[in-house]
Amino acid sequence: MDFVLLGIALVAVPVVGAVVFYNRLVGLRQLVRNAWADVDVYLKRRSDLVPQIANAVKAYAAHEQALLTAVSESRSQAMASGNDLGRRAEAEGALGHGLARIMALKEAYPDLKASENFLGLQNDLRDTEKLIANARQYYNACVRDLNTTIEAFPSNLIAGLAGVKHQSFFELETLEERESPDLGRPLAVEEDLDVRENA
Repeated sequence: MDFVLLGIALVAVPVVGAVVFYNRLVGLRQLVRNAWADVDVYLKRRSDLVPQIANAVKAYAAHEQALLTAVSESRSQAMASGNDLGRRAEAEGALGHGLARIMALKEAYPDLKASENFLGLQNDLRDTEKLIANARQYYNACVRDLNTTIEAFPSNLIAGLAGVKHQSFFELETLEERESPDLGRPLAVEEDLDVRENA
């Protein structure tokens, strides 16, 4: 009788352990998917602001067309990159940088700086950037937890059998892009000149 119980225990413990580890992996994978969906929603929200911001700037700074075109192209690339995180991070970084340059134009155009529409869009963009940063941080934390579980023993055995794979972090490519765009501060004189020369 003791041998039968021992045999049942020897079979049951690994099976129960495998089920527990598998369920943990499934839960973590779902958290990663959910976290990415949040990031994607906020990135789309920012993308939706681009045409409104471009129209507001055109009304006061029509000759900044090169900058507006570059931002529109960055927006298109970001939208086209889908869930390819490497391409998406690069495109979103370029879009964020371009938007920061557009926001800096207000110092060169007092009428733009006084526009209630532009100021409202600036506040919406600033709020959206904060939401993106928070959502990206949560997504990366979920990815870290999933990847750690995939690498740890014995859950790595279950992950291999179940086909659960590592996920990529959503990281920006350069140090300049890693810094959240400062959408509210005035540019220094040399930065303002750089913005206008490159536009």
